[in-house]
Amino acid sequence: MNVTIPLEHHFRRTPDGRVWTETTFAYNFWQRYLQVFSSVRVIARVRNVDTSMAGWKQASGPAVTFIDIPDYQGPYQYLACWLRIRAVLREQARHSQAVILRVGSSLGSAFVGYFRRGQPFGVEVVADPYDVFQRGSVIHSLRPLFRVWFTAKLKRLCRAACAAAYVTKHALQARYPCPAFSTSFSDVEIDSEALVSSPRDGTVPLSRPPRLICIGTLAQMYKGVDVLLRAAASCIQQGCLLSLTVVGEGRHRSELEELAASLGLKERVSFVGQLPAGQAVREALDASDLFVMPSRQEGLPRAMVEAMARALPCIGSDIGGIPELISSDGIVPVGDDAALARAIINTLQDPIRMARMSAENLARAYDFREESLLESRTEFLNLVRENTAAWIQRSRPAVSV
Repeated sequence: MNVTIPLEHHFRRTPDGRVWTETTFAYNFWQRYLQVFSSVRVIARVRNVDTSMAGWKQASGPAVTFIDIPDYQGPYQYLACWLRIRAVLREQARHSQAVILRVGSSLGSAFVGYFRRGQPFGVEVVADPYDVFQRGSVIHSLRPLFRVWFTAKLKRLCRAACAAAYVTKHALQARYPCPAFSTSFSDVEIDSEALVSSPRDGTVPLSRPPRLICIGTLAQMYKGVDVLLRAAASCIQQGCLLSLTVVGEGRHRSELEELAASLGLKERVSFVGQLPAGQAVREALDASDLFVMPSRQEGLPRAMVEAMARALPCIGSDIGGIPELISSDGIVPVGDDAALARAIINTLQDPIRMARMSAENLARAYDFREESLLESRTEFLNLVRENTAAWIQRSRPAVSV
């Protein structure tokens, strides 16, 4: 049985037919579905390119194929491409067997409209549109409408699903319950190479200022980098000299660089762009003293788990699955740069606290090894497969003898 998965992600296709990703969703991600299904069909935004770039990872492979839709950016381009997107979704719905929607996703929500009568589907709830479209996260005149619309749509999808898997243990389940069946497991898998062997001692070398790092997309303001920049400026004004590395790319980068300059941080903040996943990211984390994620929305943040695997102390906002990852003294209110500045100063000036946070985070990161996630994931996938098989059996026309 095949499984079709609509996905909000940008991929690249080279002339040899191979599909590549710059960040997540490489081929090893799709192999988890092949443990239960015979093949995976991914519906996603794909752009044709002449050649792959250094650091890209191959996403296609044996039994994993990609169905291309236009590589739109933002709601206006989505509407402009809607006729072509609709044609692809309608055609693929005719060929789909099992379906898993990664939501909230406008693409996944639209795909449901072309399902055959009674067709079951599973949902993997990886984001919360209520938080995505809160004030400050998305700059758009229709943001309040999007917040109401997509939140209500996700609630309906979860109520109608035959099974739901959440990346959080409690947060997303509370807002988007699935009456049929629910479980939780993370998208993030940490291999042994990514885990350091021991926690840090909590000290920062006297020869340099403390180094902060933030990793996340700059395509929207989800990650709260603007909040972090204001907090960093406040720390420096209070005598806590530090440096900050911002890893990520997107259309708001120049705006954030201008904000950093206006706050007097031009010499203390480095915007390094998108780093290749794996070794380059690990090296940036290893060179840092404190990971900061003041997000306005999260499911369960991959970047924070990767930082924890490098035994980094972490500070994050009280949103989504972040409070499920780190201790309460690393949690700050969303959008509160003054509280964030206090948390940064209090953490950096307390080596005992830094050492404790490092040890706790490393221990928690071990929960994200493949073997720790396998049982719940397999149960979810099998349930989707069984419901689909039963639906196919019921849908077969009666044969007269």
